[in-house]
Amino acid sequence: MLDALKDELLSQVNAAGDLAALEEVRVTALGKKGRITGFMKELGGLSPDERRERGQQLNALKDEIAAAIDSRKADLARAHLEARLQAERIDVTLPVRPETEGRIHPISQTIDEMVAIFAEMGFSVAEGPDVEDDFHNFTALNFPPGHPARDMHDTFYLPDAGDKKMLLRTHTSPVQVRTMLNKKPPIRIIAPGRTYRSDYDMTHTPMFHQIEGLVIDEATHMGHLKGCLIEFCRAFFDVDDLPLRFRPSFFPFTEPSAEVDIGCSRKGGELKLGNYGDWLEILGCGMVHPNVLEACGIDSTRYQGFAFGMGIERVAMLKYGIPDLRTFFEADLRWLKHYGFVPLDVPSMAQGLTR
Repeated sequence: MLDALKDELLSQVNAAGDLAALEEVRVTALGKKGRITGFMKELGGLSPDERRERGQQLNALKDEIAAAIDSRKADLARAHLEARLQAERIDVTLPVRPETEGRIHPISQTIDEMVAIFAEMGFSVAEGPDVEDDFHNFTALNFPPGHPARDMHDTFYLPDAGDKKMLLRTHTSPVQVRTMLNKKPPIRIIAPGRTYRSDYDMTHTPMFHQIEGLVIDEATHMGHLKGCLIEFCRAFFDVDDLPLRFRPSFFPFTEPSAEVDIGCSRKGGELKLGNYGDWLEILGCGMVHPNVLEACGIDSTRYQGFAFGMGIERVAMLKYGIPDLRTFFEADLRWLKHYGFVPLDVPSMAQGLTR
């Protein structure tokens, strides 16, 4: 009789099509009013020997049915999950909806445009860490201890790290230092990247981007620097006759130093780039100071070169008419949809920087 009951209950377990049906089988077999429970209640009317034998048989049956139910439950749960995964499957090969199409951020686009231009001039891209030490960020660049320019940079200093004073780099010039320390001339690199200064207003943010260039060889002079920057600015702003003016200036790491202005017009409150008689400052440059070359292990009596640097946000704002620097970092998708770029339109000098 118990064998027939076992076969019947196992058949019901295997036939259960979902978790609800399986639960009904469990209650029928093992619940308080279940069939096996009913047989267990009858053990009190049997002799001790019969009770022992019958009890062992019922316990074995109970364990076998419970194990079968657990196994079937796992199979049903797995099948349910598979069905749900199939039902909720997303075909990632389908084209995206227009309203969810991504955009390249203007900063990324501007960096790609700059790299495309300088690559045509033979520059390669160099990178370095955002967290720097005092030597690479200041000392090797001819900033002596106590120099006021160290304070002018509004530096983010990090907690004491032993012998080295660590900080968030205030410019990408440490990449130039690292390149000169690890590579022999001739050198021709650009260094785009994030920089950090403790400042925040309409034209300043605590984190911003710079690109710097460095050329070191035996014959480079100020004329090469001027020619390089004139060609870059005219290509980047797409103004063939864009005038540039080089004004004497001072930077600890270059001598002579200059600030570069580009021609513009401000008539009617509108800024327009071109040969209109007015000027707008955009970058700093100069011939690499001999002290910097010597600090980096380069013979300043044999080698010389030039360096330049500019803020990427600043030139992006000029080129694309973006009025407020802070909007670059506010993660407003409406702003990005308006000022962003189509991902596959990769800038190149052959096909155009922007399309």
